[in-house]
Amino acid sequence: MKLEGKVSQHESVQRMYEIVSGQGVSNVIDRFNAQEKGRCPYCTQGLSCQLCSMGPCRIGPGKEYGACGIDAAGMVTRNFVHLNMLGTEAYTYHAIEAAKTLKATAEGKTPYEIKDVEKLKWFAQQLGIEGEDVKELAIKVADFVIADLSSHEPSKIVLAFTPEKRREVWEKLGLIPNGVFQELLTVGSSSMTNVDSNYVSLAMKSMRMGIVTCLGAQLVIETIQDILFGTPMPHEAYADFGVVDPEYVNIAVNGHEPFVGMALIKLAEREDIQEKARQAGAKGLRIVGFIETGQEILQRVSSPVFVGLVGNWIVQEYVLAMGGIDVFAADMNCTLPSLPLYQKYGVKIVPVSKLVRLRGINEGLDYEPEKAEEIAMKLIDMAIENFKERKKNVEPIRVENKKKITVGFSPEAILKALNNDLNVLFDALKSGSIKGIAALVSCTTLKNGPHDTHSVTIAKELIKRDILVLSMGCGNAAMQQAGLTSMEAVDLAGENLKQVCKALGIPPVLSFGTCTDTGRAAYLLKVIAEALGVDIPDLPVVATAPEYMEQKATIDAIFAVAYGLTVHVSPIPPITGSEDAVRLFTEDVEELTGGKVMVEEDPVKAAEKLEQVIIEKRKKLGL
Repeated sequence: MKLEGKVSQHESVQRMYEIVSGQGVSNVIDRFNAQEKGRCPYCTQGLSCQLCSMGPCRIGPGKEYGACGIDAAGMVTRNFVHLNMLGTEAYTYHAIEAAKTLKATAEGKTPYEIKDVEKLKWFAQQLGIEGEDVKELAIKVADFVIADLSSHEPSKIVLAFTPEKRREVWEKLGLIPNGVFQELLTVGSSSMTNVDSNYVSLAMKSMRMGIVTCLGAQLVIETIQDILFGTPMPHEAYADFGVVDPEYVNIAVNGHEPFVGMALIKLAEREDIQEKARQAGAKGLRIVGFIETGQEILQRVSSPVFVGLVGNWIVQEYVLAMGGIDVFAADMNCTLPSLPLYQKYGVKIVPVSKLVRLRGINEGLDYEPEKAEEIAMKLIDMAIENFKERKKNVEPIRVENKKKITVGFSPEAILKALNNDLNVLFDALKSGSIKGIAALVSCTTLKNGPHDTHSVTIAKELIKRDILVLSMGCGNAAMQQAGLTSMEAVDLAGENLKQVCKALGIPPVLSFGTCTDTGRAAYLLKVIAEALGVDIPDLPVVATAPEYMEQKATIDAIFAVAYGLTVHVSPIPPITGSEDAVRLFTEDVEELTGGKVMVEEDPVKAAEKLEQVIIEKRKKLGL
């Protein structure tokens, strides 16, 4: 997709890019354009390997094998599996942090509380855990989760949340996974030099890992965060650069874990903290959400001290260049290595996870559940002191773009919108008022056009075709900044979907959360499939990652294929160097799991193809 003279779908990003680039400051769009001039064609196709000292090896005409003897299919699949492992590791790290935080909270060692007691009891019941005392139950659940993630036996969490018909398929294929740590060990050891070079075997092992990543780690993360911070319910919020007011002390929370951000909000709501900020010359103190950490908070919190979400990972530099952020608290995932350069705009970059370090920044306030309040207070003190210097030395740039949006559509929220009657949804599907459902689980990338253009275009095309969209990940921020998660977007939907949205009071694109909410989406499909008495591949449901970027996205896609969904991805993944590997992921696997990968670079054509998949599934259901 091309936008003449534009680098982004959003006016706010466009404006700040022009300012930053004009100042000659290194930024993600200029760096991407510089790299585009010399991309390696072997790497683009997945035909490059650097695993051993006899490499690097590249497969091509006249050299059909690597030095070890691996063929193209084995090489590209093994490289792809390595990406998937990194995604699984990140989700698993987050799951362990969540379980540790739940246990520490039950023991009274954190500033948090067991906010959704019913969710705790429900989760414990699903896992076969008994107990009446809430704190004891929380400790049991936390211990159970940590043990299951490293179990040498089939994951009890996965088995508890796998649809019965899907379980039968997975058992036949040998895809029921053990704990996620064990699957990581198996996949990692298998994908070393000279171990498993069979591309089908590697793909199957990756699917086992994908299943336990989603139903073992991701589902755990969101369930525990619901227990601690509340289950998302629909409420109004704001997105885009205009949420930043430089007259306030502003602390940005960035990454994927909401723990430090939630502690900051709790402290910021105190009058003595606000007064301390005012005494420094500010109007008060505010928390600003960046990418997935901000999204996790956005879905759950409606607080005067939390102003909303600025956007997805690509916007980091451009927001900091506005000169209105005092502290940038970086937890795990998606902190650009270039950010120390942006301290010239008055911001202090502070890692709040031991995973994060940057050039010249060798220390951080690394999160531990027991230190959450202490870390949050130190960040507040830093921000207030930094505000004084920022006001003296930096002339802020005001960007007024701000969208009012509706967020918080968890499975529970969707059921509530249906008056807890799935027949309302089924009737809408039967009548064609809702032709189908598309899960948009995406990052954002510059590889297939201006920032967020691909995602926004495909979402508009889908809702125009009466397909309801559930939006997750950095792609969700694209929807929010573009106004597609607001009631005003109802007018962009097809006539049938428009009537449903008006009747239920929902936007045509439902803000469903982060990439981690893939597990939550899988649970929602389980509820729907079991109510209808069908398997997941029978549902008029598809998935799309129109701007996938990194390793979490690839393991999400592998899970979706194993779950039985047609998954559209763009840009083209680095597996095209092997016709066998391409055929496996786009055709052959469908005969095994009912799911497959669909690659399409044109978003309009992608929407057309996804619509055809939904129509075929409707026909098979007799709709």
